[in-house]
Amino acid sequence: MFNEYEPRSNRLSLITVAVIALIVVAGIVGSIYTYQLCSSRVRELENKVATLQTQISALTEALGSYNQTSVGNISLSELYDGIKDSVVLIRGQTTHGEVAGSGFVYNYSSDLFSGPIVITNYHVVQGTTSRSVTFTNGHAYSASVLGSDVYVDLAVLSVGGAPPEEFKPLPIVSSSLVRVGDFVIAIGNPYELIGSMTTGIVSQLGRAIPEELAGGYSIANVIQISAPINPGNSGGPLLNSKGQVVGVTFAIIENSTGVGFAIPSNAILREIAWLVNGTSYPHSWIGVMGMDMTYEFAQEMDTSTTYGWLILDVISHSPAAKYELKADDIILAMNDTQIINGDEISSYLEEHTSPGQTTKITVERGGSEIIIPLVLGRRPPPS
Repeated sequence: MFNEYEPRSNRLSLITVAVIALIVVAGIVGSIYTYQLCSSRVRELENKVATLQTQISALTEALGSYNQTSVGNISLSELYDGIKDSVVLIRGQTTHGEVAGSGFVYNYSSDLFSGPIVITNYHVVQGTTSRSVTFTNGHAYSASVLGSDVYVDLAVLSVGGAPPEEFKPLPIVSSSLVRVGDFVIAIGNPYELIGSMTTGIVSQLGRAIPEELAGGYSIANVIQISAPINPGNSGGPLLNSKGQVVGVTFAIIENSTGVGFAIPSNAILREIAWLVNGTSYPHSWIGVMGMDMTYEFAQEMDTSTTYGWLILDVISHSPAAKYELKADDIILAMNDTQIINGDEISSYLEEHTSPGQTTKITVERGGSEIIIPLVLGRRPPPS
């Protein structure tokens, strides 16, 4: 307590000193608090940095072991090493010169035939007077055609004089397991560049590709792929990520950079016994010509049906003529399976029918739906 008789100057000095002391003490206390607060924040940040460093280390380790040529757990280089010796270069002599393509080894066994064969495209060996098969080690041998089918562009070769160790067969699995978006691998000999590998995905299924060699009939249920293929790839295997054959590459869209096609492996599995024995596989046949329905055609025909297959002409003496399918009929279903377009007709006939089988065909005629039981015929030889 201040003495009221103390000089004023002394009292002011004491007050000043007290205020300064309080300020100093407050500053010290504030600094201590700030230090503690900062220390806590620093420790928190240090913990976060340590956690982040751990995550970065784990990520770096993962990236360090990641192979840019891998898909999932599959190493493409390892896959290639296991497949390349199964793919062969096929050369053939024709009256117009030399042709070349690809093929692959498959081991076929039945009561009538047992041993390794080479599968390729029909158009690779079509018109050849002699043929040879060259393996990746450079060894070449003569080859002969056991059987072929122009309607699916497939051929089977036997190789003469090659020792058993030359043949490294590939497994073939059902193409019914293939889905759009699946990773696929194509190996072949584009421009005779032996053992070239490309990759891509399945971009669509169930295509029907018209084939000039087959007299305009379509190869059905074709697999559309984004893997780049070129002349010389024809006949090479299309493989899944396990190295199993799911198709045979055979065509590209001219001037395209990523639209190729492969014959489904189901066609091989379905026909292999016929091809090896040199007999003609029986393809189902209706005997109509037509085109896909569209909105514009529906408007012209005054119908609300914008899908299906519009019959334009019926071939004389065909099953269609016998069972009275008519021009302007719209095929809507086969055996209660909806038909959206001509691709689906071709695919359904190949996958689910055989000559002599009775098939229920649902058509729209004059605004009404009718069902026509039709006995399928056998497709005649190409002209």
